[in-house]
Amino acid sequence: MTLTPAEADKLLADNFAPWVQVLGLTTTETGERHAVLRLPWSEQLAREGGGLSGQALMAAADTACVVALSAARGGFAPMTTVQQSTSFQRAVSGRDVLVHAVVTKLGRRIAFLDVTLTAEGTEEPAARATSVYALG
Repeated sequence: MTLTPAEADKLLADNFAPWVQVLGLTTTETGERHAVLRLPWSEQLAREGGGLSGQALMAAADTACVVALSAARGGFAPMTTVQQSTSFQRAVSGRDVLVHAVVTKLGRRIAFLDVTLTAEGTEEPAARATSVYALG
């Protein structure tokens, strides 16, 4: 049984550090092996020049992975990021970002995910990430 978006938002509120919660992430969709989170545009997250900072995008990708894995596993359980690799493809300025995390392999002790981050209203990704998680 997967998580609903409301359950995923509660998971975010109950299990993430205050600095992650400051990102303002909300869950827009969950499924059997995926989750989509919205990272709202904020000038507080922008770097010099007005583009959304890479650190904010990476944190959003990592957080979306936890939600996608929780959806795939039927609820939150301890897990740890083992590896994350992010490629930035274009700047995002003045737009929310949709963060789509997909579980590509779910084992008993390890999981692999692909993440696509796209500025709302566009089709070309702003960034892509791959992640590996150790499952508790």
